[in-house]
Amino acid sequence: MHRKLKWFSVITTLVMLAVLLGGALVTKTDSGMGCGRSWPLCNGEWFPKDISSELIIELAHRLVSGSAAILVLILAIWSWKVIGHKKETKTLAILSITFLMLQALIGAAAVLWPQSKFVLALHFGISLISFAAVFLLTLLIFEVDQRFDTRSLVIDGRMKKHIISLTIYSYAVVYTGALVRHTEASLVCRDWPMCTNGSFTLPNNMYEWIQMGHRLAAGIIFLWIGYLMMLSIKHYKHQKVLYWGWIMAFVIVTHQVAAGAIVVMTSLNIYFALAHALFISFLFGLLSYFLLLLTRNNNKTAEETIENTSNSTVKSSEAIIH
Repeated sequence: MHRKLKWFSVITTLVMLAVLLGGALVTKTDSGMGCGRSWPLCNGEWFPKDISSELIIELAHRLVSGSAAILVLILAIWSWKVIGHKKETKTLAILSITFLMLQALIGAAAVLWPQSKFVLALHFGISLISFAAVFLLTLLIFEVDQRFDTRSLVIDGRMKKHIISLTIYSYAVVYTGALVRHTEASLVCRDWPMCTNGSFTLPNNMYEWIQMGHRLAAGIIFLWIGYLMMLSIKHYKHQKVLYWGWIMAFVIVTHQVAAGAIVVMTSLNIYFALAHALFISFLFGLLSYFLLLLTRNNNKTAEETIENTSNSTVKSSEAIIH
């Protein structure tokens, strides 16, 4: 059912992921001015003559972002028509388009006018929200045939608070990571996990504060997700979405932390730098899915669910007797 829409949604999600990684590549290679202060043209030309690696990276990123805008618009309209009856569809369709356009505007502004590093760091986070919206829209499309249903999921108040708080916090971690890239503070601390010589010392300048602040934030999210994984293993064995979801989240955050460490140890290896961005994109997408599940939670405890089921059974028995 809706096979073409499913394939299209997957392709769109992958292209959005390419936009995220392309943005990270532009920043890592310092290619933001590869086309000069000209947008949407490159050095004021449709077909630039002086080719450089920075120009190729920047121009490729613009082309992918432009393609993503067209695909997301089509996906939003198509899904609105096909699965508009699902309450989350229209909200996600609007979010995906809105944040993608906002991301494009910020990218254009960064080229045309000098921007603060703290403002530029918002660019990746905005793209991440658009990616998460497209990713969730894709999951909704795959739910149409009801092969997996989360409507009966029961999430207690403690887990609910953790999911909301952790998702917000993860966005802050993403911002600190983007700030590290845009302020070129990636290698200001040559050791890991401490800044210098493996010993604890307070940062000496703004760049060290940014770098070590990001490491501390990443360490907290690693421990937090580890705790929630243990919580889900203990209390959510029969709710496979949360059970396996938190295990997957811990695996992803472990890879993300490892990639970040290797980036420092290898003096900014570009492949591990992109892997670092890839893992945080996966993690935020998964946390966003948990937020989506909260909107479907019936706000009952497991005990209440069992009690209601028992009462229904008793009433049915009485009706049969009479």
